[in-house]
Amino acid sequence: MVTESDKGGEEITPTKNDHTIFVGSKPLMNYVTGIVMQFTSHNAPEVAIKARGKFISKAVDIAEVAMKRFLDNQVHIHDIKTNSEQFTNEEGKLIRVSTIELFLKRK
Repeated sequence: MVTESDKGGEEITPTKNDHTIFVGSKPLMNYVTGIVMQFTSHNAPEVAIKARGKFISKAVDIAEVAMKRFLDNQVHIHDIKTNSEQFTNEEGKLIRVSTIELFLKRK
């Protein structure tokens, strides 16, 4: 399972049956490998790719590479959810960060 911790935050620990990939600063192919492993080795019916902020475009690239190059169109994007989170930074300024969840499912 591929996980990524936020700067200064706790690392997200997935549960045993959790087929979720959290996108961060690791190389793209690390995440693609994680997705392929979930579908092939763990027989996952669905894998969620989650990202926020500047990693959203990377999450889309990861999904496309996994689907088209490695899983030979055996999976498709079943659902996409977007949202935004709002918090206050160290200077007291209100910050809004966009989030995305891409759900890949077997055809």
